[in-house]
Amino acid sequence: MSRTARPTAATDTLPPWLAHALRAQRGPVPWAAVTRGALAAGPLLLAALLAGRASLGVVAAIAAMLAGINDRPGSRRTSVRRIGVPALAGAVGLLVGSYAGAHLGAFALTLVLTGLGLVGGGISAIGPVASGTGTQLLVTSAVGAGMPLPDPVWQTVPAFLAGAGWLLALRLLLPTPVSRTGDPRAGRGRGPYRPDSRFAPRPDKRSDSRPDPRPEPRPGPRPDVRLDFRFDGERAAVAEVYDAVAALLDATGTEHAGARRAALTAALDHAQDALAGPRLRRHPSSAAERRLHAQYAAALPLGEAATALAWAERTVPKRAAEGPRRLAAAVRGNALAGPLPAPARSDPALRALDAALLHAAEVFDRGRAPDLHTRRRSVAALVRTVLGAGGREYALRAGLCFGAAVATAQALHHGHWYGAHQHWYWLPATAVFLVKPDLGPLVSRVLCRAAGTVLGALLFAGFAAVLPRPEGLVVLVAVCGALVPVAARHFAAQTTVVTVLVLALVMVGGEPQASAGRIGETLLACAIVLIVGHLPVPGQRGGGVRARIDAADAAAQAYLVHVLGESDDRAARWTLRREAYRTLAEARAAIARAAAELPALARHSAGADEVAAVLERLVDTTTACAVHLDDTGRLTPRHTERLAALRDELATRRGRVGRSRTLA
Repeated sequence: MSRTARPTAATDTLPPWLAHALRAQRGPVPWAAVTRGALAAGPLLLAALLAGRASLGVVAAIAAMLAGINDRPGSRRTSVRRIGVPALAGAVGLLVGSYAGAHLGAFALTLVLTGLGLVGGGISAIGPVASGTGTQLLVTSAVGAGMPLPDPVWQTVPAFLAGAGWLLALRLLLPTPVSRTGDPRAGRGRGPYRPDSRFAPRPDKRSDSRPDPRPEPRPGPRPDVRLDFRFDGERAAVAEVYDAVAALLDATGTEHAGARRAALTAALDHAQDALAGPRLRRHPSSAAERRLHAQYAAALPLGEAATALAWAERTVPKRAAEGPRRLAAAVRGNALAGPLPAPARSDPALRALDAALLHAAEVFDRGRAPDLHTRRRSVAALVRTVLGAGGREYALRAGLCFGAAVATAQALHHGHWYGAHQHWYWLPATAVFLVKPDLGPLVSRVLCRAAGTVLGALLFAGFAAVLPRPEGLVVLVAVCGALVPVAARHFAAQTTVVTVLVLALVMVGGEPQASAGRIGETLLACAIVLIVGHLPVPGQRGGGVRARIDAADAAAQAYLVHVLGESDDRAARWTLRREAYRTLAEARAAIARAAAELPALARHSAGADEVAAVLERLVDTTTACAVHLDDTGRLTPRHTERLAALRDELATRRGRVGRSRTLA
């Protein structure tokens, strides 16, 4: 998973809206995604040219490009949903746009596409996959209406699905680098897991020196060591969880503990998503997948104990992190981890850590496939999200921006401002990407889009002047397809690559070189989105942030009620804990984007970060309470006093988001 670059001294002095535009993500080059990108749009276009169907090749290549933008790190199973669902919505958008563009006048077409913008914006509030779905729905409807193709719709829609399906097939069938199982660092198959006597604590008056009454795990079957890349994404995601637990244990008692706990939440979210993708059967169907599910579930009590130790703000011995690291290596290599270090058992959190390690040792030998501790949202809950404050605000913004862009493009088109260029899709399609809040703050998106389009158009103008046609353009499309995964680290870089790719595709389809016109349309779309984005709207601004905060608040309260009720259902507790931390992470991300807006917009979410901080402390304290109750059956005065103080502070701050003055 790529990580956001840390702010530098130079960006610290800049206003947030400008500093955000200059930051990029960092991480290793995703070579597997680069390979898939090179084998997607370019070869599809070449095959269509050889078959004499260039226009269908352009449609298939556009679909492969859009699928490549959604080709993110993760498991193969989740890629089916992340790539496939937006592709289906894109096909629907292409169908609707093509028929509307062919049979409706300018006014009726604008109304239809504006309504589609409302729908696409509303469903985007559900989550990342829904956001990609809404984006492709609107982009392809603009392409279908504004880029008339010589082929009938019953051919262009299957061509679009074939292009996206081709990249999805590459994602499912091609192995990723370093996918061989049997990591030599991980135990070399030495039998069952046992605590390592070299790491055993010396007995002292604080230690619990009583023998552990639990039986030693029996030897299980040796893992199958072979070339198996079916679950490499899931395996890497689960291993990251154990690494994050080890990093949190290393940071306990230091100022870095909060950041490491947030990193553990992100790793758990990623692993949960990787394992919970769509399947034909309700339960895992293979032994390898069942083992991965069990290994993920075994990491939950480890994370719980590590969070409790971080809450206590005490330093733990270095050997405490050795066990999770060995388990991480075992997951990556699909091998036995060998002896595990036995941490001291001097307090409830350390005893919980030791118990979790023993449980993981048994699971790694003969694990079953327990529940993933996630709750599926019902259709009614999804509808409430779409119709809630966040969904309504996003739907209104998207509908107004998309409708205004379509109306402007229609006016320019019928006024013959485009000259020899008959395609007017660029203006509304650009507005769709600019209005997406999950791509960053509004001004940052506008700056990056403008800079990327100008650079990409200038680069393509140079390439078009020297490259032979069409073979040179096909090579350019293939190169750009390979660069899309790397360029995704920064919106301006991604815009540059996509601009070159799309201009090359439309030139192959028969349109003249249009770099200057695309620059002008992009700047016009930026102006439209900036104006509409700052217009007053009905209701309260900052609805998206408030909706995230409310969801996090409800999840935290449900988790707290369950723990204080002293229920013995640990599976339910872990489900509630996962939901509380996940909703908090989503709220934190929304708050960070809102804080980087211009002051006129940022003030509507002022104080949200303080509420989120209180909720995080409340959930951490609840986790520490759960661990202590498991060990002693009662809470200490420190736990009860901290809970009371946090609940009082939360009650005071709740409802103050968006006010100009917040509590100190």
